[in-house]
Amino acid sequence: MRIFDISRKLQTGMPVWLGDTPFQYDVSSTTTGDTTVNVGSLILSAHAGTHVDAPFHFDPNGKKIIDLDPGLYVGPARVVDMTNKARIGVKELENINFDGVQRILLKTLAWKNPAQFPGEIPYLEPNLAPFLATKGVRLIGLDVPSVDPLDSEDLPAHKSLNENGIHILESVILDEVEPGDYELIALPLPLVEGDGSPVRAILRCHER
Repeated sequence: MRIFDISRKLQTGMPVWLGDTPFQYDVSSTTTGDTTVNVGSLILSAHAGTHVDAPFHFDPNGKKIIDLDPGLYVGPARVVDMTNKARIGVKELENINFDGVQRILLKTLAWKNPAQFPGEIPYLEPNLAPFLATKGVRLIGLDVPSVDPLDSEDLPAHKSLNENGIHILESVILDEVEPGDYELIALPLPLVEGDGSPVRAILRCHER
C-alpha cells in the first residue's frame, strides 16, 4: 500500500493569510539545559498549512470543530483533475462519475511556489454546492488556501457548501497524486472552540 503525504509542512517562515498569526515553534526546555527531555511549544493559526474549516469559521452560529463527525475526514476519496481552471462550477464537474463518492479533492496545481502565499487562485462557484449535494458529496478539498476568491468578504462558496452539508479541506498538496480513487485520512484536532484545525492529511492507495 502506498501513502501520499498531502500536508504542507508547518515551519517558521511558512506563508500564511495576510494578518493571520505567523507559525512559530520554540523549544522551551532542552536536554542541553537542566532537563532530560526536549519540550517544544507552538504558536499558530487554526488555518495554518493544510487544514479544515468548521462552519463556525464563517457562521457565528455554526458548528465548531469538536461538533463535527470525525468520519467526515476518513474514507474513500476521489482526486479530480482541475488544472488550468480559473473557476470551478457545475460545468467543470458535470461529467465526473460520482457514484459512491462522498469526498472529492480538486487538483488545480495553482499554488506554484509553496514558499509564497498565492496571489490568485481558482475558486468554487456557489452553484457547485447544491449540485455536489445531489451526488452525495460530503467533503471537498482543494490544493489552494480557500474555496472562495482570496479577496472575498462574503464567502459565498463557504456558505453555500455549509448550507448543502459539504465540509471543507484546504491547502492540500496534490502535485504527485494522479487523479483517481484513494483513502483519505485528514483528522482535525479535538478543538472545543475551534473554527478550524490543522490536519496531517494523507492518501492511501493499493499499488496499481
